[in-house]
Amino acid sequence: MRKKTGGRQKNTPNKLTSQLKNIVNQIVSNQLDNLDNELQMLTPEKRIDFTIKLMQFILPKTTNFNIGDEPEKIEVVFVKGKTIL
Repeated sequence: MRKKTGGRQKNTPNKLTSQLKNIVNQIVSNQLDNLDNELQMLTPEKRIDFTIKLMQFILPKTTNFNIGDEPEKIEVVFVKGKTIL
């Protein structure tokens, strides 16, 4: 095998990736202040859908499996603008 003679050294961070992460981080940070107001303007169904989509970034991935014949059922009840699971 030939010895490496050019390019980045091993474990050297990619400058472009680092810059892009910083830009995206700034954009998201600026929008967090408006997020609660924007969520309140959504319909309850869209608010739940949005929340479920965000959960993948907070909760660890799990494996789906059923114990028994029937899957667990979840009931969602809306009470005066609040969601109760």
